[in-house]
Amino acid sequence: MSLLKDHDFRGLFLADSASQAGTQILVLALPLVAVSALHASEFEVGALAACQTLAFVVIGLPAGAIVDRLSKRAVMVVSDWARALALASVPVAWWLDGLTIHQLYAVALVLGVFTVFFDAAYQSYLPHLVGRERLVEGNSALEGVRTVAQLGGPGAGGYLIQFLTAPFALVVTVAGFAWSALCLATIRKPEARQERRRGHLGREIGEGVRFVLGHRLLRRVAGCAATANLFATMAHPPILLLLARDLALAPGTIGLLMAAGGLGGVTGALVNRRIAARFGQGPTIWLAIGLPAPLMFLVPWVEADWRLGLFVVFEFCFGAGAVVFNVTQLSFRQAITPEPLLGRMNATIRFLVWGTMPLGGLLGGALSEAIGVRNTLLVAACGACLAFLWVVTSPMRSMRELPVSSHTRP
Repeated sequence: MSLLKDHDFRGLFLADSASQAGTQILVLALPLVAVSALHASEFEVGALAACQTLAFVVIGLPAGAIVDRLSKRAVMVVSDWARALALASVPVAWWLDGLTIHQLYAVALVLGVFTVFFDAAYQSYLPHLVGRERLVEGNSALEGVRTVAQLGGPGAGGYLIQFLTAPFALVVTVAGFAWSALCLATIRKPEARQERRRGHLGREIGEGVRFVLGHRLLRRVAGCAATANLFATMAHPPILLLLARDLALAPGTIGLLMAAGGLGGVTGALVNRRIAARFGQGPTIWLAIGLPAPLMFLVPWVEADWRLGLFVVFEFCFGAGAVVFNVTQLSFRQAITPEPLLGRMNATIRFLVWGTMPLGGLLGGALSEAIGVRNTLLVAACGACLAFLWVVTSPMRSMRELPVSSHTRP
């Protein structure tokens, strides 16, 4: 946390804190608007989840090439304001008694588009801000922000939804995006101009795709994360339907249950370095995905009694594993990639990793209608147990130290 003494990193840290806090409320509030306020069907809830991630498939690759041409901080600021304005339309439409599921779809699509640009710029901006030698420290601090937000955000968001109703709870998320943009504007360190020829956009996209798919370790990490995200996203709509509709839990209670994931994430952030030192970076990546996955089989047995504890165990362990996985693999990706390719590498990875999520959301909604929410959760659990195979069958299985790039240009 010594990085917080740096003025510019502190600006990024505060921006990320505000954005993550608002996002954690959004994760719970947007689908609950559909379920409780609009009485959406299982498939409509799944379609809404798909809309939130569809942009990663449609514009994920061009976004990386565009970000590499622009000021990354400017891209993040514009993305924050655009997301704030789009989301503000939901409580306004609700107040005017004009909110529809189609507007929620449109808002989710807009949020997805600007999240694609924000994330591609954000992950490419950190190496410039802190230097490659402090990437693990910087990523750990920012991942800690995300997990603390996961810890407090769902609980606070649940009670905000309970007392303000879901549409008006989104105002807090709007404020979070706006505050994030203001904090980013305080960063003083100028970005180095890329002395790279401005070639054809398609050719530049191809460079990023070839770099990721041609790297024997990066493509394995991407396959692992893509598989995990597919089945995690498939589980998300039936989990919300199980808790909110079938078990009739109050939004505040749902938020507190999901806060267990944040508590697990905080734990993962605290022990991440020791785990990597004990087992090595390669084994840490597959252990963080493989060990928590079987716990998803606990979720279909949850009832509105002591068995809610099964959901808490699942959330805690998945939260811890996700943080350990994310910090380790993200630091590796940033360290191995030449700086002029960072935006395109991140966009390509996001395209591959998040590209499975719209399919997962649709499958979760469609299967919930066809075979029920609990059976859908069993299918998702079976698939989640396969994700770690991408890494455990690769050279990373036993690599204590992952390689880093010695080049600054592609």
